Amino acid sequence: MAVVDVKVPAVGESVQEAMIHKWYKATGDYVKQDDVLLELETDKATVEITAEQSGVLEVLNKEGDTIGIGDVIARIDTAATKPAGAPASAPAAAPQPQAAPAKTPPPPTAPSTPPAVPAGAAPLSPAVRRMVAEYELNPAAIPATGKGGRLTKGDVVQAMEGGATASAPQVPTPPSAPAQAKAPAVSLPTPATPGTRAEHREPMSMLRRRVAERLVHAQNTAAILTTFNEVDMTNVMELRKKYKDDFKTKYGVGLGFMGFFVKAAVAALKAYPLVNGWIDGNEVVFHDYYDIGVAVSSDRGLVVPVVRDTDKLTLDEIEKAIVYYSTRARDGKITVDELTGGTFTVSNGGVFGSLLSTPILNPPQSAILGMHKIQERPVALGGQVVIRPMMYLALSYDHRIVDGKEAVQFLVKIKDMVEDPTRLLLGV
Repeated sequence: MAVVDVKVPAVGESVQEAMIHKWYKATGDYVKQDDVLLELETDKATVEITAEQSGVLEVLNKEGDTIGIGDVIARIDTAATKPAGAPASAPAAAPQPQAAPAKTPPPPTAPSTPPAVPAGAAPLSPAVRRMVAEYELNPAAIPATGKGGRLTKGDVVQAMEGGATASAPQVPTPPSAPAQAKAPAVSLPTPATPGTRAEHREPMSMLRRRVAERLVHAQNTAAILTTFNEVDMTNVMELRKKYKDDFKTKYGVGLGFMGFFVKAAVAALKAYPLVNGWIDGNEVVFHDYYDIGVAVSSDRGLVVPVVRDTDKLTLDEIEKAIVYYSTRARDGKITVDELTGGTFTVSNGGVFGSLLSTPILNPPQSAILGMHKIQERPVALGGQVVIRPMMYLALSYDHRIVDGKEAVQFLVKIKDMVEDPTRLLLGV
C-alpha cells in the first residue's frame, strides 16, 4: 500500500500551530489530486489544504483539534482505486445531530370554571386566581390577610404549606372588632412554566486566541492613553454627495469616508513621525513608509489587513484596496503577509453605531485612530447654534514614545484635514 501523509504546512514565520476548522472530506472518501481536503485556521489567517495525490483518504484528527506545524493529520492511500460508479469523492459526513433537549412539561391546564368566591368577599387577583385553580384550593377556606379582606399570594402559599384542600366553603364569622391585618408572608416567585438553563462550550478559534494574547500584551507592556476630539463632517459629506456617482462610474468603487481619513492620517504621520514609529528595546524605530492597517470585523474575529505605501496611492486606489482586503478577510481568504507590517491602524467602530470608544493598540505600533458614528448635534459656530453632522475621534497612543502634546496636535491635524478636504489635495 502506497501512503502519502497530509501534513500541516508552514504558513508563516511566527505561526507554530493551527486548528482544524473544517473537513471537506471524510475517511473513506476517494479524493483526486488538488481536491480541497480541509481548512486550517491559524492565529492570523485561514489556509486550505489540498490533496497532493489521488486516493482514499484516512482522517486522523477531528475538527477543533489543535496541531503543530509539520504534524500528520491525514493519509491518502494512493494504491486504492476509485470505486466503480462512485463520484470522485463522497461528501464529508454530516455532523451527528445532538440529542434534542428534554421537552419541558406543559403547565397544568387551569379549569374552565374559575374558583368560586363567597358573596361579599374581595375579588381574587389574577395571580391568586391562577394559583388556587392550579392547585385546586378553596379560596373561602384560606384566611385572607390583605387589605380589605383580600386574599394574597402569600396567603395561598401559607395555606399550601399548612395543607389547605378544596373543602366545602365555610361562611366566615365577622369579627367583633376590627382585627389588625398581618403583613403578607414573603416568598420566592414560582415560575409558571419551569425552564431549562442550558449551556455549551466551543473551542476558541486560533484567531480569537491570538487577538486575546495581543490585547493583553498591549495592556501590560505599553503606557496607553487616549485623547479625543470631534470633527465636523459637513464638507466631506457634501463632497461625497456631489461626486459619489461620478466617482463610482469612473473608478468602479464607492467613495467612502475611510479613504479621507487614511489620507488625513498619512499627512498627520508625516508631520509627527514618532506616531508612525515604535519602541524596540531601548531604541525608537522610525518608518519612512506609511502602511496603514484597517480593522475589519469578520465572523471569526477582528483582523487588520494592511494597505501598503498609502502615501503613494490616490483616493480611489485606497478605497479599492480597503474593499479588496475587507472582502478577503470576511471570506476567510486573507493571508499572513496581508496582515503583517502595519505602522499605524485606523478602526471605524461607527459602522456598528459606536458613539465613543478607546481603541487598544495593535502591537508593536504606537498609535491607533478610532472613528465613530456620525451624529447630528448642536454646535456653536460664529456665535450661533447650528446643527452639524459631527463625529468623535479617539487616538490611543503609547505614552512611552508619544507625548501628550504630539498626540493632541496629531489628532487636530486629522481634524483640520477632514473638515477642509481641499487641504488633502493641496498637501497643506
